[in-house]
Amino acid sequence: MPVKTGHREAGSAGGGLLRRHRDFRQLWYGETAGKFGVSVTGVLLPLAAVSVLHAGTFAVSLLNAATWLPWLVIGLPAGVWVDRLRRRTVMLVCDAVSCALFLSVPIAAWCGVLGIGQLLLVALLVGSAAVFFQTAYTAYLPTLLSAPDQAEGNAKLHGSAAAAQIAGVGSGGLIAQAAGAVDGMLTNAATFLISFLCVGRIRHREPPAAASRPGRRAPLLGDVREGVRLVAHDPYLRSLTLFGAASNLALGGCQALLVVFLVRDIGLSSGAVGALVGLGGAGGVLGALLVRRGAARLGTARALLLFELGVPALAPLMALTRDGAGLAFFVVGYGAAALGVVAGNIIKAGFIQGYCPSGVLGRVTACSAFLNYGTLPLGALLAGGLGTLVGVRATMWLLTAGMPLAALILVWSPIRSRRDLPAREAEPS
Repeated sequence: MPVKTGHREAGSAGGGLLRRHRDFRQLWYGETAGKFGVSVTGVLLPLAAVSVLHAGTFAVSLLNAATWLPWLVIGLPAGVWVDRLRRRTVMLVCDAVSCALFLSVPIAAWCGVLGIGQLLLVALLVGSAAVFFQTAYTAYLPTLLSAPDQAEGNAKLHGSAAAAQIAGVGSGGLIAQAAGAVDGMLTNAATFLISFLCVGRIRHREPPAAASRPGRRAPLLGDVREGVRLVAHDPYLRSLTLFGAASNLALGGCQALLVVFLVRDIGLSSGAVGALVGLGGAGGVLGALLVRRGAARLGTARALLLFELGVPALAPLMALTRDGAGLAFFVVGYGAAALGVVAGNIIKAGFIQGYCPSGVLGRVTACSAFLNYGTLPLGALLAGGLGTLVGVRATMWLLTAGMPLAALILVWSPIRSRRDLPAREAEPS
């Protein structure tokens, strides 16, 4: 893969990656700020809908679904466009758009015109920007870091993302209490501005994308088909993608009902919701700290099964949550789910970045994400419907049980018989 010589030399230098690699440090700052903002959004948007606009359970689930719906609509072509464009430029545009969108919410409220329709539109457009940013960021990292540094880079990015999500969720509740759920979205705008400034400071420039060179550009549909074919025909990519889709169906539903469950069923305040989710989310940081050691000791394939099947088996404890001492069930269950998700994502990201050629990485990433993230809005809609029909707590039981059950797809795949995931490069066609 095309990497500047200076970056390869940095891979052999002493010291941590954050200290010795300036460009990665800027990417890390920007990504951490963005994840903090997204995490605050996950608290403030539903709180604004519930406490300010008095939206019902299904409307709140629609709000969560709108955030992830773009993966179903533009997820596949986004990968082709990312492979044809400068990925750093794509990330900058996405940060700028997200900042402007979050500014529009308090402005509308000050003018007395804020409604659930605008919140849905903001969620939809911010979700669209996230599709491009995440696809570009995943494909950009291997051009920024040499191969020996990529495992450490992935662990640091996912670990800081988990920490930022914990801080963001906890801060979201406090921000809502101090400034209100709507005015608090100025925080979201500020985090995306910080991300924009940090990504803009990255000096590394990618070489021209192969797909953009004269005589090389294929029709959009043909490039989309190529990404789908790569994922569908490879047993490892196919298994990981199907697992991600099944797991995120349950996870998306659980996320959609979380605020409703804790506020209306358990009776917690906005600040208590943020603190409780933040405490449970510490499992994500623990996952980032444990994953490299676990993968080295057990092998990447076996560690993946442990983190995606064994640990999330505790997730159904969330449905036992009660006020008082019963809140411990939520912390343990949510913490186990967060640990498994973060650790599993680190292993999968490192595998895909080393397994696929750089020229098709955007298409492969987008195809996988199309199914992985595309089921999140479906899970949110399913949760909204089930929550209305059978109750929120009963729905939480079903969804949290679905998280570890989804990992049976990995047990029935070639991953089960391996110690480590393969490290070869997949052919692009």
